[in-house]
Amino acid sequence: MTGSAITAHGLRKSYGDKKVLDGIDLNVPEGTVFSLLGPNGAGKTTAVKILSTLVRADAGDLHVAGHDLAHQAQAARARIGVTGQFSAVDGLITGEENMLLMADLHHLPRREGRRVAAELLERFDLVAAAKKPAATYSGGMKRRLDIAMTLVGGPRVIFLDEPTTGLDPRSRHTMWGIIRELVTGGASVFLTTQYLEEADQLADRIAVLNDGKIAAEGTAQELKRLVPGGHVRLRFTDPAAHRGAAAALPEAVRDEEALTLQLPSDGSQRDLRALLDRLDLAGIEADELTVHTPDLDDVFFALTANRPGQPAQPGPSVQPARPDQPKENVR
Repeated sequence: MTGSAITAHGLRKSYGDKKVLDGIDLNVPEGTVFSLLGPNGAGKTTAVKILSTLVRADAGDLHVAGHDLAHQAQAARARIGVTGQFSAVDGLITGEENMLLMADLHHLPRREGRRVAAELLERFDLVAAAKKPAATYSGGMKRRLDIAMTLVGGPRVIFLDEPTTGLDPRSRHTMWGIIRELVTGGASVFLTTQYLEEADQLADRIAVLNDGKIAAEGTAQELKRLVPGGHVRLRFTDPAAHRGAAAALPEAVRDEEALTLQLPSDGSQRDLRALLDRLDLAGIEADELTVHTPDLDDVFFALTANRPGQPAQPGPSVQPARPDQPKENVR
């Protein structure tokens, strides 16, 4: 399993007659953020519970941190950390006491446990509140403490199940920074989230789960290319140049008042070069070129908009590539 933090082949789980996970395949490379998206009830939390050894799968070849979950669940458990949707923080004791309790649960020697707790409280900017009851913490502070507690055992694979739900925008951005730091430090993160922007910002790869199946998987940029609607908008300040460009690009949608032209485009370098070559051939230069691509909201709705009782057809799994193109570029 070298190079993979998590692999799942044919993962299945049912509760009674309800198929929650219907033979899904996943691969999470080491040192990356993998995000699992899906509507409520799609099976995201069930996948987290199975891969973090909290629930047994009905079927599937599953490996986490190099260990086969069917035979080495205890060994895998020692290498993972889990932060669920609901905080595990005990509000009746202080932040420091919560940390020391986790150190005891990990059987760390007393001196080592205090050292680890102090380092994590400082890392997560909780030193000033360490002696206060956790019940007095804000939502963002409780979430930071929750993740700090998860890290006491030094996990290499971290499951974060909707870690920013209910946080204000500032606290959410702080949490994003923490997740990036975890990966920079060598950890692998399996993230579920209801915020599509969060997956777009953080994830190296994203899978969309719908009706127990993976509807599509790829980088954020690759997934956006699966959805039609991308286009290029050309803006002109000279009406004559606008008319000339419209003649050279007869397929474009014209806006005479705004002096713009709009053409379908996937936003790729090849597509843009072909467009600019056509303008150069006509001796015309646009004052502004804007690339518009679908966002993850468009992808999510397109892939999960099946009728109730009609499973979505599995979509393509696209090849790895770094998502380096923003949603909108103005040149």
